[in-house]
Amino acid sequence: MIRVSALYPNGDDTTFDHDYYQGPHLKLLSAKWGSWLRRVELGRGLAGGGGSAAPYIACGHLYFDSVDDFQAAFAAHGDAVLGDIPNFTNAQPVIQISEIGAAGA
Repeated sequence: MIRVSALYPNGDDTTFDHDYYQGPHLKLLSAKWGSWLRRVELGRGLAGGGGSAAPYIACGHLYFDSVDDFQAAFAAHGDAVLGDIPNFTNAQPVIQISEIGAAGA
């Protein structure tokens, strides 16, 4: 299993509509990538280490069975998903693809 993380950097001029992100954007992800998408986790940045501001205002973690599945989903509907980003933020997400393994493995 892999996790695709979209990390939205926080900043003084960053805007982010969490209601839109958790509502219409999540519905769009489910509608477009539902056959490939295994799980979604959305997070809202609260704080960083040592009481500093959160480095990311929000993050989304999307789980797929494989990189191939993510690439197929993105090839099919990536433009629609990326095109929706300006509807909830002016931040450019940092994307990371991670392999998910069991703890202690």
